Amino acid sequence: MSPETLNRWRLLLGPSADEPLSETRAYSPEDFVYGEIDELLGYLYDREFGEEQGYRRKQAGRGSSQLTVPGWLGRVRKLFPRETVEILEKQALDRYGISELLTDKAVLESLEPNMNLLKNILQFKGRMKGEVLSSAKAIVRQVVDELRRKLEADTRASLSGKRNRYEAGRVRSLRNLNMKKTIVRNLKNYDREKRRFVVDRLHFDGRVQPYNRWHVVIAVDESGSMLDSVIYSSVMASIFYRLNSLKTSLFVFDTEVVDLSGRLEDPVDVLMSVQLGGGTHIAKALRYGETLIENPGRTLFILVSDLVEGYPASHMYRAGKDILDAGARLLVLTALDFEGHAAYDEHAARTFADMGAEVAAITPDALAEWIGRIVN
Repeated sequence: MSPETLNRWRLLLGPSADEPLSETRAYSPEDFVYGEIDELLGYLYDREFGEEQGYRRKQAGRGSSQLTVPGWLGRVRKLFPRETVEILEKQALDRYGISELLTDKAVLESLEPNMNLLKNILQFKGRMKGEVLSSAKAIVRQVVDELRRKLEADTRASLSGKRNRYEAGRVRSLRNLNMKKTIVRNLKNYDREKRRFVVDRLHFDGRVQPYNRWHVVIAVDESGSMLDSVIYSSVMASIFYRLNSLKTSLFVFDTEVVDLSGRLEDPVDVLMSVQLGGGTHIAKALRYGETLIENPGRTLFILVSDLVEGYPASHMYRAGKDILDAGARLLVLTALDFEGHAAYDEHAARTFADMGAEVAAITPDALAEWIGRIVN
């Protein structure tokens, strides 16, 4: 076995393989060329083992002084490529609960702002105070603003109303391009010598904004399993809020209901108000949402939940049927994200579908298209 192969096996098997591997060749831990890698990975993954597995950690031996979380993170960033660092950070937070990554201001600010970090901040925000909390909010804003930029253009295109060919549009998008008008108005620019059509101005159609706006009511289950959906629901609600064609209401629920409609101007404020975990009372949420409905015929009620009801399911079904019987459209989202991995109560989903609700796990842009088909 080559030294490189042997070293790779040693990294995989850990310190307990020192003695068996040393029998394979003249080998000792001191000549192990991946020593620093071994130390950094061991700092994280040795947490898998304890005396109950028959593993007793050595109290002394080779290597540098005891690592701290900031020291470990700094060395990891120098030694590993960015993709590997993100994996190690994610497992440190998700699998091993190394919360120092989020409660130390300097360490927190050194982390890569991404969706995974956003989710962990929302889970640990209750333990953050002062400057650490301020830094966390800045990271949340950075990630959310980037997410909103990605979703907003397509959402506006889907929901901006029917085309109005008699009014010039200010939204310069391919969706609104009036090709016939553009050609006719630019015929004077035809270059006969080069036989080329020159366009010096594109013409776009406006959009008809309905006088009687549709009302979108979004009820979001804030249980821990719905975290991705909570994030996307908050961002999409803030986008809907900015559209003149829609009136938007948003509330989150566990066993209680918290209406966040007054905070939709800032999705960061919405997310930092969410308290993850706790029980689930879907029937109560549906009944609260029912009180927000003013014109059922122009109301889209969106329930974002895994449908795991903590109270008698019959009350949940009765509330859902009352919303449908009143004339509102009910969309039950078992997941709202780009992963599509939904874990939900299948019997409850079938029951809602049988009573006339639309049930799906969809992406945010698909939600915008669904609403657009109805309001337009």
